[in-house]
This record gives sequence, structure tokens and C-alpha cells, in this order.
Amino acid sequence: MKITIQREQLASALQRLQGISGSRSTLPILSNVLIETDKDKIWLTATDLELSLRCAVPAEVVKSGSTTLPAKPLFNIVRELSEPQLELESDEQHSTSITSGAAFFKILGLPPEDFPALPEVQSDVSLTLDQAVFRGMLEKTSYAASTDETRQFLNGVLLSFKDDKLTAVATDGRRLALFEQEIEIAKGAEGELIVPSKTVSELLHGLKEEGTLRIRQAKTQIAFECGDLLVLSKLIEGPYPNFRQVIPAQAENRIALDREVLLAAVRRVSLLTSTRTNSIRMTFAKNKLTVSAESPDIGEARETLPIKYSGPTLNVGFNPDYVMDPMKHLPTDEVFLEITDEISPAVFKCDLPFLYVLMPMRLD
Repeated sequence: MKITIQREQLASALQRLQGISGSRSTLPILSNVLIETDKDKIWLTATDLELSLRCAVPAEVVKSGSTTLPAKPLFNIVRELSEPQLELESDEQHSTSITSGAAFFKILGLPPEDFPALPEVQSDVSLTLDQAVFRGMLEKTSYAASTDETRQFLNGVLLSFKDDKLTAVATDGRRLALFEQEIEIAKGAEGELIVPSKTVSELLHGLKEEGTLRIRQAKTQIAFECGDLLVLSKLIEGPYPNFRQVIPAQAENRIALDREVLLAAVRRVSLLTSTRTNSIRMTFAKNKLTVSAESPDIGEARETLPIKYSGPTLNVGFNPDYVMDPMKHLPTDEVFLEITDEISPAVFKCDLPFLYVLMPMRLD
């Protein structure tokens, strides 16, 4: 194999593969990236047997072939080269030379035949939607997924395809984020599946602002195809909890809040939260909201915001990070907080098909 390729394009693709080609694997081949030539481009593939990523990079193919090279050393070399172009040439023993200007490297690879074959996602039905739309759905929900390994069925984003709607849901038991998008769902394509958080992270890095995304699903696998990028992933097994049950049907009070003002106030006040409780107090009184925090080791912080509110005084405790997360990912100027009392779930909504359920914390 012999190719000439732009350094910046190759470095960008290799960086995308770094999170999958793990050096901790007991199988040395999984630390390598598979390189295959294809007319005027090369395909780069990495896998950890749970998640696989394949992407294309334009290249001048002088001699066709394939090899596998250690992903991290290859990326580090390409990243540090100063010339805009480089040449890769591998021999029959899969020793590969890298030449760029006055720089020369030689790294040892492994036979491409040892690289695991990518799983085939055979499906008679597929869904097509805008990349930017799907990326936005994941951005507005994935932060609420659990990181508790004892509840793996919550370690990802639920995708529900029903009634010509795609619903994305994530929860960790203390909060829940939901976003719905109307799409055309073919007959036989309805159902639910749980996409692992690691896969979601790769999609957030790979999806673009333009172009379409094709989703194909098998029983235990899912494939996301967009342009010259393919993401293959195992699905999380197990039933997802009935998320509709935790969404309050109604609330006593609905309060309009300036999203950016609220985000900034909570961020500032949270600087003095206690590491033991990590909570802020939100006090709703007539036409004002006071956000405060106290730490016996540091001090206290308080900020008052003008709001339209005429209900009873409420003192509600929240995890500040959980309040800020949806505010960071929503594009709207205004959000609405629906709240009944100090112990019932609160719900954030906006002028989008989005909602965020947040359980209050116990105040000392």
C-alpha cells in the first residue's frame, strides 16, 4: 500500500478514532486502526467490539492495499508533522514508513486479516432524517443519562419510534430530559431501542449541520450512516422504565424565566455550594426569585431575579448542575418552570417539543 494524503485531514480522522481504539484492550489488534484504500480515498476503521467507527479520507492512492497501525502512535506522529502533506507506504510485513518533508518514521503494524470484521446490520427498513435535527435531539437529552454501571439500561439514550414521532429520552432517576421530533416512520419500523452513551458521544462529534442521516436497526445492533461516516453499535439490552409515569400531569404554578439570566445566576451562586450537598436554594416570592447557596467552610451567595409570580412563597432545593445542563443546550430565550411545591417534581419547558423533569433536593 502506498498513498499520499493531506496531514490535516488524516489527523482529524485519526483524532475521531482515538476514543475507540483502546490501548487497555487484551487484544493488541483492537489498539490498531485498519487502513484500506478505495479509488481516491482511504477508509479508516476502529472498533472495541461494542462500538465501531468507519470514516473516509480523500487520498491519492499510488498502490492499493491495506494494513493496521497502532492508532495512538500514528495520530501523535501525524499531528506533529509540519508539512501539509505526507506519504504512507507499507510493505508485506506491515511495516509502514511515514515521510513528510525532512521527517521520516517507521512503525510496525499487524495483518489486516486479524482485524475483527464489522457486524452486519441487516434490516429491511431504515429511517432517514436531517443530521442537524438528530444531533440537536441528542444534545438536548444525553446529558441526563445515568453513569451508574449497576443500572446499565439507563446508561444511554432511549429512541422511541412511534406514531410518526421520534422521541429521545435520557434519565438517571433524579432527572429526565425528553425531546420529540415528527418524522415519517415506515410500517414495521416502530419500536424502542437504547443507544449507549459512548455511541451518542461519537455521534455528537461526527454529525454535521448539513446532510442526511440514515438509521438501520437489527435486533442487537444499530447503524448510523451519514456521508463517509459509519457508526456501528451494540444496543443496551433490557426494558427502559416507563418514563411517561414520572412526568407530572399538571402543576400549580407556571413561571416564565429568562434562560440566560437564570443560567448565569445559578452558575455564579453555585461557586459557593457545599461539596457535601452540592445544592442551591431557589426561593419564589412575589415577583422575584432568589437563588442562594451556603457553605459552612466558605461562605454564602445570593442573587435575586425579577419574575412574574404571585403564588405562595416556595423554597426549593436543586442540584445546580442539573439546573444548568438544559439551559446550556436550549436555544430559546425563555423557559417555563412548572412547579407545585417543595417536594414534587419540577418541569422545565420551552417553545420546543422538549421537557425536563427535575426532582428537588432536601434542604438542610
